[in-house]
Amino acid sequence: MRQNRVVIIGAGLGGLQCGYILCKKGFDVTILEQDGTIGGCLQTFSRQRTLFDTGFHYVGALDEGQALNRLFHYFDLMSLPWSRLDNDCFDEVVIGDQSFPFANGHDNFCSTLSQYFPAERNNLQRYTATLKEVGDHIFDKLKPSQDNSFYETSLFSKSAHQFLNETIQDPLLRKVLSGTSLKMELCADTLPLYTFAQINDTYIRSAWRLNGGGSLIADKLAQSIIRMGGTIKTHTAVTTIVEKDRQVAGVMTAKGNFYEADWVISNTHPAVTVELVGESAMMRNIYRKRIKSLQNTFGMFTANIVLKKETIPYINRNIFVHKADSDLWRIQCDNTESVMVSLPAPNDNLSYASGIDLLTPMSWQEIEPWVGTPAGRRGEDYVAFKQRKTEQCIALVEKRLPWLRDAIEHIYTSTPLTYNRYTATAEGCAYGIRKDYNNPMMTVLTPRTPIPGLLQTGQNLNLHGIMGVSMTSLLTCAEIVGTDSIQDELKNYIKD
Repeated sequence: MRQNRVVIIGAGLGGLQCGYILCKKGFDVTILEQDGTIGGCLQTFSRQRTLFDTGFHYVGALDEGQALNRLFHYFDLMSLPWSRLDNDCFDEVVIGDQSFPFANGHDNFCSTLSQYFPAERNNLQRYTATLKEVGDHIFDKLKPSQDNSFYETSLFSKSAHQFLNETIQDPLLRKVLSGTSLKMELCADTLPLYTFAQINDTYIRSAWRLNGGGSLIADKLAQSIIRMGGTIKTHTAVTTIVEKDRQVAGVMTAKGNFYEADWVISNTHPAVTVELVGESAMMRNIYRKRIKSLQNTFGMFTANIVLKKETIPYINRNIFVHKADSDLWRIQCDNTESVMVSLPAPNDNLSYASGIDLLTPMSWQEIEPWVGTPAGRRGEDYVAFKQRKTEQCIALVEKRLPWLRDAIEHIYTSTPLTYNRYTATAEGCAYGIRKDYNNPMMTVLTPRTPIPGLLQTGQNLNLHGIMGVSMTSLLTCAEIVGTDSIQDELKNYIKD
């Protein structure tokens, strides 16, 4: 008899995508979400009638025939109101008082930056060729294996920092090419070349916002899941993953309900997953300790700013502002050296911006004094801390946007504590577990766990971001239905 009962822990993007795939394959799917709202970091919220995203700001490779376009056609997400960023400057990198545009298209990207660095034209061509090679073969990863041997012999085992230094001679150009770093955690000692190349390539191909915010993605997936017979339950926290006869048997919730399952997929942080596993004959302590010892990437401080009505024209790009002397590969979070500026797509295609987001790296250590305190009651010191951080962000950004301070109507802020509280993100980390090219087999995780029937998904396994999570969802479901089944399902969208 076919084993077809699946329980998914967490209704973030990875959990919803796994639910969608398995519902299409005829499985009995139940998704359990501890929060009252689905979506995880796709959630949006409204302040003063201005919509802000929790963690979603833009996506890449959504143009016709590109990788995310093919995936989103499969997930029935291309009908959402996508809006393309400026083709000739989708990202602007500001280093001190100098500004550099990132253009869409590998040739356009190369030729545009070559105008600023003519002596580096050939090196830029080699740089973009490497990125394009990675992006062209992104679907080669749809090959689940028994172990991580693929990662040990791939660009996951190469240094991104070394690649950049060996390819680009001009130190300023190296800093510029690293300037959109807040899409990932740049760490000279650990970041794999594959992560750096795949993410940057995605956005160079094309860059898009979503009018209405990331929650539209979660809502559309949820509607499809329910239409196909799946179930999504909010306010349902899983407290225990139950093992019986040396395989997964289901989950127990905080309300005392048991959900029997042939498969359990955890869309939580792996350290949380092992905590949910009770007594186990299959999961040894050495595995638990290994997972708990993995380091997390830094988190984000965000200032969501409501702008005065009809004062600031909408800017159809992202702006990354850095201090001139900052080392982007060894960011000191507490110094506020870098800020990402992102404007939510305007409502009803109006020409004025209603809000603006300022994001800067923040470590868990910075907010440790307030860990364990309840939201909204963390005291005056916490409020003052956030005010100082906001002022530092504004002071850096207004050098590029001198109108910003006078245009502010209201400011709302969040820290890694906020993400930890509302999305159950471990240490509020922005990009999941820190991948290490020195030891990819330990830090790049497969969907499988030691317990048969218990799988993992989400940004902590392979790659973060919309593309990374989408790919990981396919890998996770391939463990259940087989690689051939997944490839057959996608054949109309992914061409050789």
